[in-house]
Amino acid sequence: MSKQHLTGLLGILLLGSLPGAASAQVLTLKQAVQTALNNYGTIRAKTNYVKASQVSVKESKMEYLPDLNISAQHVYGTVNSQYGPLGAYKVAGTASSGPVFATQNWNAAFGALYLTNVNWDFFQFGRAKERTKVAQTALNESQSDLDQERFQQGVKVSAAYLNVLAAQKLIVSQQRNLERAVAFQTVAAARAKTGLNPGVDSSLANAEVSNARIALTNAIEFEQEQANQLAQLMQVPPPVDWTLDTLFLSKIPASLTDTPAQPLSRHPVLQFFQQRINVSNEQAKYLKTFNYPTFSLFGVLQDRGSGFSSNYGQYPDAYTANYFKGVSFDRGNYLLGVGFVWNLTNPLRVHQQVASQKFISQGLQEEYGLINQELQAQLVLSATRIKNALDNYREAPIQVKAASDAYLQKETLYRNGLATIVDVTTAAFILNQAETERDIANNNVWQALLFKAASSGDFGLFFNEF
Repeated sequence: MSKQHLTGLLGILLLGSLPGAASAQVLTLKQAVQTALNNYGTIRAKTNYVKASQVSVKESKMEYLPDLNISAQHVYGTVNSQYGPLGAYKVAGTASSGPVFATQNWNAAFGALYLTNVNWDFFQFGRAKERTKVAQTALNESQSDLDQERFQQGVKVSAAYLNVLAAQKLIVSQQRNLERAVAFQTVAAARAKTGLNPGVDSSLANAEVSNARIALTNAIEFEQEQANQLAQLMQVPPPVDWTLDTLFLSKIPASLTDTPAQPLSRHPVLQFFQQRINVSNEQAKYLKTFNYPTFSLFGVLQDRGSGFSSNYGQYPDAYTANYFKGVSFDRGNYLLGVGFVWNLTNPLRVHQQVASQKFISQGLQEEYGLINQELQAQLVLSATRIKNALDNYREAPIQVKAASDAYLQKETLYRNGLATIVDVTTAAFILNQAETERDIANNNVWQALLFKAASSGDFGLFFNEF
């Protein structure tokens, strides 16, 4: 997970929530999160990367096994030879072993070579062990990457779920606002018709109804956008009818003031960055092993067959073109040995490779420090967000009550000719705004808890509330 991904994730939670509508099939938050974890393409991809790393660990452990090669070849050709030096430089040469004749001849027969070769680098100053460690830390990195991706997706889906809930609540507010506007439109039209109020009042009331309908349409559209985003995160077709679980919104989460169950260093994002550092450090250790020589055991078992007889040098006719005679086992050899190879210029190259790898480790450490600092700041901010959300939650009902009373008063005065239509529409606007803020106030308390969970890396703080 990059710094940009982290910033985007926390930014989603800072946005708060907004409006919409859905129905029929009940979808709980836990079901939404689990569906996303099962379906989301990035998670499925990184699951396969983990499996690939697991296989790489097994392969690295097998690197210590000796090389065992077997080969066999059946050939047909001549065996003319002559004295002279030869070096097969970048070209293939033949291994024709025969007597040196004064003139060329084209006598040909079958021949065969059967070869078994074993080579075992039995001591490399820990190179094979370090290679396995690199593969293991790479596996840990892949697993951490998967864990932080699952964590990130869980937070995103939860935030989207809360946004859809808030959107649906706001649709209800806009519907109530439209109902009030329609009711007032009836009153204004009746009074204008009887001449108790100027005709322009009826026109203004009609404008308020149109404005309320537009606001409701915009709220429905926004809810559809939020539901579509949730469907994308879950990797399911866009919803036709969704009913989300609203029961938990009727209460305040119990874990608002709970301390995260793990230190910040266990945050999935920090764990991923730490594993990247570990991989780089292990690669530096592995590179250092190339400073040292390699000790090997090797063995060769060989058998050859030939259609040329042992006295072919004296008797040029002493050969046969019989295939089976030519490829049968005839002369065998074996060889056992211990080898020692040390490229004395390797340390010059390895020194630079190790230095480069150490700079990479330092760079990764700086990235870790930056992410850690950002998360600490976000954790402090989460406490402020929770306090502010709770304050707004407590104030919202008071605001709605006052706005509702003011609207009722202005509408009553208007009915009795003691207030203007501007007074009523202003009171209606304030009431609609108060109801909107009330609808999202409780949702924002849950959003604040989710933000705290995302900042601390303890998703259970939020998820265990359901």
